[in-house]
Amino acid sequence: VQLQASGGGLVQPGGSLRLSCEASGNIENSNVMGWHRQAPGERRELVASMTSSGSALYADSVKGRFTISRDNAKNTAYLQMNSLVPEDTAVYFCNLGFHRGLNYFDSWGQGTLVTVSS
Repeated sequence: VQLQASGGGLVQPGGSLRLSCEASGNIENSNVMGWHRQAPGERRELVASMTSSGSALYADSVKGRFTISRDNAKNTAYLQMNSLVPEDTAVYFCNLGFHRGLNYFDSWGQGTLVTVSS
């Protein structure tokens, strides 16, 4: 499984960005895709995730500002980020996980840098 993330960049506080993550390979239809982020000197943290059935989970720090969505036909997840603040500055990683038999497969994409600064 390969994940290709895109959409990062520099944005001013209060601005918006949309990240995309396209998955390819041998993927189970029942899966979860998510976005994590890691700021300099910090641990990687979950931002948002969504199952293939549409159940979403958000970190408290992004609730009401970020929205995760998916296009299952395209194996693509999106993260719409609004009202960005400098604390959102981080490298954002997409992730896909699924069970196959007794095994759990967990794949990560390359990071995409989001910088919120004036």
